[in-house]
Amino acid sequence: MRSRSRRVTDPCSRERLAQWMFLAPAGAYLLLFFGYPIVKNVVMSFQQYTTTTFYTGDAPFVGLKNYAMILTSDLFPKALVTTLLFTAGSLCGQFVMGLAFALFFQRRFPLGGVLRSLLLLPWLLPLVVSGATWRWMLDPDTGVVNAALRHLHLSPSGVPWLTGTSQALVSVILINIWIGIPFNTAILYGGLQDIPTHLYEAAKLDGAGPLASFRHVTWPLLRPVVSVALVLGVVYTVKVLDIILVVTGGGPANATETLATQSYELSFQQFEFGRGAAMSNVLIVISLAFALVYLRAGRRARNVDEAIS
Repeated sequence: MRSRSRRVTDPCSRERLAQWMFLAPAGAYLLLFFGYPIVKNVVMSFQQYTTTTFYTGDAPFVGLKNYAMILTSDLFPKALVTTLLFTAGSLCGQFVMGLAFALFFQRRFPLGGVLRSLLLLPWLLPLVVSGATWRWMLDPDTGVVNAALRHLHLSPSGVPWLTGTSQALVSVILINIWIGIPFNTAILYGGLQDIPTHLYEAAKLDGAGPLASFRHVTWPLLRPVVSVALVLGVVYTVKVLDIILVVTGGGPANATETLATQSYELSFQQFEFGRGAAMSNVLIVISLAFALVYLRAGRRARNVDEAIS
């Protein structure tokens, strides 16, 4: 009793107790709203969980049957390839356009701040609104895009943006690029602001032009931020669901079906909650792998910042 009383009255122990008390609400929040759903999803993926389970409470344990069914289905390889194409295409477009805009806005000119603010609009709009707007614009019959092409005599019959099996995936990738450009511009623009200006002045004194300054000054110092932007982009893009559902619904003929839309279809259209949970767990594992890469990239960025300072 005496030793316990001494530990409580110790200033270091009281400070540590206060720290744990401040962390307790955040820990409880994480366990309740993140830990429980993940554990429930994992357990559900090993059960035959259907609509009857809500009435009977009976969810038989089926082991790895749900995983075997989704991994051996005919649609899984196509959905996996579509997910990779959608992620790679979106990421390349978002990063290249984001870097171009970040370099453009690095220069000071009138109304530059206003234009930067306007560039954030696609990011601020709800994804459902963006998807519905683009679906109307790309409608083969009444969309303004095909109307403009017909008016300019570039495509008299119009382009089946959302109804053609070879055009639908390209269309949703372009829409996702449009949505992701502001995020890449913002994070890369912030990284450019941290590069000391005297390095550009020294490169200019050495006779370096814009391309040489970008290659030897901008890119090496921006590389940690680039790693973070790319990894965050992958983690976000690989689980994109709402845009595809609103614009194409996974069609036509499963041309835009990804792992995320397949998980949604299994859970909320076919009501096979166990198989849907198994599919979403596959997505979680893929996202977790990229999250680990993100943590390493963040640690590397901090080391570079410490070396510069």
